[in-house]
Amino acid sequence: MSKIIDIATAEIGTKESPAGSNKVKYNTWIYNKEVNGPQYPWCGAFVSWVYNESGMPLGNIGLKKGFVGCPYAVERIAKWGKLVTVPSVGDVVFYDWQGDGKFDHTGIFKEDAGGGFFYAIEGNTSASNASDGGEVGLMKRKYKNCIFVRPNSKTE
Repeated sequence: MSKIIDIATAEIGTKESPAGSNKVKYNTWIYNKEVNGPQYPWCGAFVSWVYNESGMPLGNIGLKKGFVGCPYAVERIAKWGKLVTVPSVGDVVFYDWQGDGKFDHTGIFKEDAGGGFFYAIEGNTSASNASDGGEVGLMKRKYKNCIFVRPNSKTE
């Protein structure tokens, strides 16, 4: 497993506290202060934190240390990575749940699961709420309506 996946895996089970607050260490890291509230979703902060901890920071994608807004990050892929059709371990995945061209959530590709599915490690997710579930989890997802990005900093 790559260093990215090792670091992300070690975070599985980390939860925001209190529940529903978006108060979590990844947000504190990316904003350089403690924040909470619905305006602070943290799936992108989690991805950015993992890359930073892996020694491969994503760079400024809206914020100095990475990104928090999936639509913003996707619009600027050319500045920080490249789209790939076949993901590899540690690539960033963006999800468009409604298939409307607006990307709602992000995570880190772990491995193909067969049958049109893959596993990803994601922040702010859960079995009951894919985009605001409040914890880090290993999720099984469909390839449909996803894009995969290989960050410029990723050297595997």
